[in-house]
Amino acid sequence: MAESNQLVELVHSRIDEFIETRQPIVTTISPDLTPLVDFSRQFLSGGKRFRALFCYWGWKSVEGARSPAEPAAADDPRARLSPVVAVAAALEIFHAAALVHDDIIDKSDTRRGKASAHRLFEAMHASSGWAGSREDFGQAAAILLGDLLLGWSDELLDEGLAGVARASAQAARAEFNRMRTEVTAGQYLDILEERAWLTKPESELLDRAMRVIVFKSAKYSVQAPLVIGAAVAGAGVEHLDALRAFGLPLGIAYQLRDDLLGVFGDASVTGKPSGDDLREGKRTVLVALARQALAEDDRNLLDTLLGDPALTAEQITGLQRLILDSGAVLRVEDLIQSQVAEALAALAGSPIEAEIAEQLGILAETVTRRVF
Repeated sequence: MAESNQLVELVHSRIDEFIETRQPIVTTISPDLTPLVDFSRQFLSGGKRFRALFCYWGWKSVEGARSPAEPAAADDPRARLSPVVAVAAALEIFHAAALVHDDIIDKSDTRRGKASAHRLFEAMHASSGWAGSREDFGQAAAILLGDLLLGWSDELLDEGLAGVARASAQAARAEFNRMRTEVTAGQYLDILEERAWLTKPESELLDRAMRVIVFKSAKYSVQAPLVIGAAVAGAGVEHLDALRAFGLPLGIAYQLRDDLLGVFGDASVTGKPSGDDLREGKRTVLVALARQALAEDDRNLLDTLLGDPALTAEQITGLQRLILDSGAVLRVEDLIQSQVAEALAALAGSPIEAEIAEQLGILAETVTRRVF
């Protein structure tokens, strides 16, 4: 997928250029603010850029169906791509902001194999000999870093949308705004489930876990970027509906795979300690399915240990075995396959060209078949 690789490189460059323009605004206030810029660069330098890719292929699904560009535009493909690259980069900055805040909420030590933002600020506090609690400083500073990134994502989105037709810009902005509301609601539902899970009827737990997936991840990670990209290109209602029908089940499959990785993933691959979701007490579809199949004693053991940040490696291994033996992993794998099949079926007979549908199918395979 050379085209996807090119898009990723363009997004990297656009983010770097954007930070270069913002650095003097921040550092001229005070050199003490330099860590905000440096840590921003660190958290924006990695990742798989899935949201940027879905945004681009949503855009391409409309642009690719049009007549060839005028000679001037064809001579400068970067100029033609500039709006969608900026919008895709804005999505990646928003994602970085969400991760910074998510790590605070989850008390995560690492992100992509390196220290999470609040831990970086804690280390800075400790090495500088400052007064007060390093944990309090780290958390407060990371919240502000996340807020800064949120603002920057908005600024870059506006820069990208300035280059497209007004109606398209308004549609893309409306989708972006909706995405922000939905993912924040989904994040709240996630932390609510960790605390309210056992006060709810057993019959509701699976549906509640699925609701978290839909709003915290599926719409935000796949569906919204696709629709935002297509809106930038001026897609009509039928086209947007087709992308939504493809994006939602694929987003669900994407998060189901992520949930498996959160319990069984190799730290060298995921950048997170193995079993991290067990220590954080994530009440996922995987956990809900395991509880349905476990005997009462084993279910009580799972409920007791899940969410204990002091879980030992031996306890993690025991919980992993418990979940495996319950058959929940195989059931989640079946759910992933059925959701992917539903997503691909939505492309059949849609207004999306076969060549673009093929690329979307390849991307679907990439995001849902990540290995342990």
